[in-house]
Amino acid sequence: MALSLNIAIYADGADVRDMVAARDAGLVRGFTTNPTLMRKSGISDYESFAREALAATGGMPISFEVFADEFEEMERQAKLIATWGDSVSVKIPVTNTKGASSAELIRRLSAAGVKLNVTAILTLDQVREVVDALHPDTPAIVSVFAGRIADTGRDPVPLMREAKAICSAKPKAELLWASPRELLNIFQADECGCDIITCTNEILKKLAMVGKPLDELSLDTVKMFYNDAAAAGFKL
Repeated sequence: MALSLNIAIYADGADVRDMVAARDAGLVRGFTTNPTLMRKSGISDYESFAREALAATGGMPISFEVFADEFEEMERQAKLIATWGDSVSVKIPVTNTKGASSAELIRRLSAAGVKLNVTAILTLDQVREVVDALHPDTPAIVSVFAGRIADTGRDPVPLMREAKAICSAKPKAELLWASPRELLNIFQADECGCDIITCTNEILKKLAMVGKPLDELSLDTVKMFYNDAAAAGFKL
């Protein structure tokens, strides 16, 4: 489907079949996953899944996350994951579980030429710290969890606009709108100047509704209520 958007849509998930379907439909320009999604999909062999996903996505950008909590082990895992292919970005959490900043690890890896996707960012201070740590010659993704910001009752749009301005200090750093909650977020992210948005399969399916006349959608909704009531056998 052709959309008049500058933003790149990446599929977020851990089902290789969904990845293939999104790729074949021409809906996305890349992929992301994480340990939580992988666990929900029943994956137990990390590298085996990653290799299968790499083969299925045919050289399109894809991010895999480290899962250690100590920075030394994160660094070892990151360097290993980076060897899996040129299309791979390594996801590094902005802190470990103790709240210690990953900035120095990000600085070392980026300086070594490892393409990073720094994840779980929610504040502008974190954006500034991450962008400062990135090497100007190494591509990177700065993933701000706009959906989780919205979950707290805050409007993520002004924050994302400022995050984009901060990222402009490093031309090879791309801003990613993470954890969208609805299809509208794609258009909001595009208007903010975000480079990438990650979408679950559920949101990708809604792309077919873009531009649908609202009177048609109203009639479809009325039919759904009527048919479901009939199928349930309701009587008064």
